[in-house]
Amino acid sequence: MKILVLGSGAREHAIVHSLAHEHTRTGRNPHDLHAAPGNPGIGQLATRHDVDANDPDAVTALARQLGVDLVMVGPEAPLVAGVADAIRAASIPVFGPSAKAAQLEGSKAFAKEVMAAAGVPTARPYVCTTMNDVTDALAAVGSDHPYVVKDDGLAAGKGVVVTTDRDAALAHAQACLEGRDAAHAKVVIEEYLDGPEVSVFVVSDGTTVRALSPAQDFKRVGEGDTGPNTGGMGAYTPLDWAPAGLVDEVITSIAQPTVNEMARRGTPFVGILYVGLALTSTGTRVVEFNVRFGDPETQSVLARLATPLSEVLLAGATGTLANLPELAWHDDVSVTVVLAAHNYPDTPTTGDAITGIDKAEHVPGVHVLHAGTTINQAGTLVSQGGRVLSVVSRGTTLTQARERAYEAIAHINLNGSHYRRDIAAQAERGEITVAP
Repeated sequence: MKILVLGSGAREHAIVHSLAHEHTRTGRNPHDLHAAPGNPGIGQLATRHDVDANDPDAVTALARQLGVDLVMVGPEAPLVAGVADAIRAASIPVFGPSAKAAQLEGSKAFAKEVMAAAGVPTARPYVCTTMNDVTDALAAVGSDHPYVVKDDGLAAGKGVVVTTDRDAALAHAQACLEGRDAAHAKVVIEEYLDGPEVSVFVVSDGTTVRALSPAQDFKRVGEGDTGPNTGGMGAYTPLDWAPAGLVDEVITSIAQPTVNEMARRGTPFVGILYVGLALTSTGTRVVEFNVRFGDPETQSVLARLATPLSEVLLAGATGTLANLPELAWHDDVSVTVVLAAHNYPDTPTTGDAITGIDKAEHVPGVHVLHAGTTINQAGTLVSQGGRVLSVVSRGTTLTQARERAYEAIAHINLNGSHYRRDIAAQAERGEITVAP
């Protein structure tokens, strides 16, 4: 197949990496892979094109020019901008929801409205358009638990603040409201959900849904879940501690009702529905929906997927998911550790040289995915963003996978960089519990 992948992060590199290595397992001819705009790591596996992934017309023209069999939209911004609509209108199979369906991520308030209509269990929301609304909402949720304040729109994974400090909650809410024009200024205050969080990716073709292996990610920058939220500092899968039947519950109580509700509204959902869950003392609750693969969970989830990813994506894009056999998984564990630039998540330092990736990839079961990287004028690989690399390992046990990931990341040199050393440590120690 000739496949075009849109995006430039580690998530897109993980997708391209999975597609590029299918032939070694299946014996089929390799795919003809293209990326827009991609990154230096993706460029080792696919032909890169200097096209703005957020421009529907430019992407559609590229897809037509290449004669692709499938377009895979990685990030959320192109989806909200209507890129999938334009490609679909050109009769090219595309994996990704329409702009209207992408509002499940583009607007927290819209997602809550859909969840309510579909009977999906979630935290009680308070949608606020003024600071007076915010003050009332904070009083309503009370101070017995941390305050949860969410920017209504896209915020690159950093629009949520969970804090016991009321002043910090007010400040974040004010920043969210002031960061949007008056017509779109909304902030969502939610009741706090206790219990461990889990990510489940659900593939949808608009009617049928299939769930991928659950994962857990680590959003805060500091060890012990301290410091500000980030786009994600690491992840692992599978989750031996997750309740039996969790995936079935996600399908029957959350994903299928949501997909049915979207179809009822005339906006069928095609693509990945990312279901962020809290396994609370009162049951499973949805923390948030996203409309694309999550980063960094994707890196580990796809590392274990035995079913060819191209078959999953094409079935989702063409409405034939019901004909796809049950997904198969490798019987191992995968851990992802993110290497971040100095001063991330504030104003990360960029332009510093990166070395040691080759040594890292000599560790058994390890591959390294690029996120915030570029090649400078001297031909040197340098940092270009906050989250620079994802080090992905596989092992027969969680202990082995963790050891390999940390052995590998120690070989990589980037001035001032940092990473969490406790990814999956609690799970390794058997310290994660779920209320019965």
